[in-house]
Amino acid sequence: MRKALLILLAAVMVAVVALPAFAAYKSEYKMSVVPGAVTAWGKGATYFADLVREETDGRVNIKVYFSSQLMAGKQTSEFLLVRNGVIDFALSSTINWSPQVKELNLPGLPFFIASNPDRFVAMDAVEQGKAGQMMIDAIESKGVKFLSWGENGFRELTNSVREVAAPEDLDDLKIRVVGSPIYIDTFKALGADPINMNWSEATTAFQQGVVDGQENPMGILIPVKIWNYHSYLTDWHYVIDPLMYAANPRVWQSFTEEDQEIIMECARKASRYQKAVARIGLDDGESYEYLESLGMLPEVTDPYAYMEEQGMQISRLDADQLAAFEEATADVRAKWKKKIGEDLVEAAEEDMANADY
Repeated sequence: MRKALLILLAAVMVAVVALPAFAAYKSEYKMSVVPGAVTAWGKGATYFADLVREETDGRVNIKVYFSSQLMAGKQTSEFLLVRNGVIDFALSSTINWSPQVKELNLPGLPFFIASNPDRFVAMDAVEQGKAGQMMIDAIESKGVKFLSWGENGFRELTNSVREVAAPEDLDDLKIRVVGSPIYIDTFKALGADPINMNWSEATTAFQQGVVDGQENPMGILIPVKIWNYHSYLTDWHYVIDPLMYAANPRVWQSFTEEDQEIIMECARKASRYQKAVARIGLDDGESYEYLESLGMLPEVTDPYAYMEEQGMQISRLDADQLAAFEEATADVRAKWKKKIGEDLVEAAEEDMANADY
């Protein structure tokens, strides 16, 4: 009997020691996403949450909250909410976090990344190179755990008034832009009238003719059916909008090392999938082949052809036309290079110069 009691006591002690690692786990972790579930952005968040739930055998149950639900529509407050633990996980835009982390304005330098021979190769080189690590370090130094890079995509211009193929075509056009000063500066330099407003307000403004146009990646334009508001699309890829899989540091530290490794691997897998959904039909075919290998091809695999079928007129700019826009925004790049950090911008230039195009 005494021996049996000792064995039972030892078993209880082992259980008590092991308990904190799992007792600290929540029944549900909240994950924030700005747009809806059907966007490339939203699909990447869902894929990540599903992978984590499956690979941790349900120990880490992430619920995705779409359409900025967790931040009452105020996108630029997301970083602080993740840092303070109101939000556990996020798939977030560098644009929305740039007010708190100035280094994240780097991808918003106009005609900076897409001026390279292959804009996707250039972006990957930045993320995987010295500049990418500098951005990650900046995020983590401000109090958020970085997991992996995703992608909303290169942002294209649409409007309801006229074709835009040269800087002067933007004169006096009222363009809805996201709430970051670098975007205001860029469109002012091009002669447009930039207006910062929430997307829900923007669609009403489009319908009323109060606002003429907007800029967003293809992975957003198709789900929101932009052709219901605009007839003209300018394929100029003037900036890119990287996404970040991220977590609250205290939540991250509550996981066992084993689960941390699992979650990081899930983030890497989700990143590859999410980027492919954002790039399909826009890159050299790599994204199509990858998604086909997964059996996860989206309904629209040729975004430009699909939008032309909806009646949109697409202006594909050649090198000389793009050079005119690049020249018109040179002062914006010079101004923001100082604000972002000259060492970071120069690191990105070096990363892109060394890329394998």
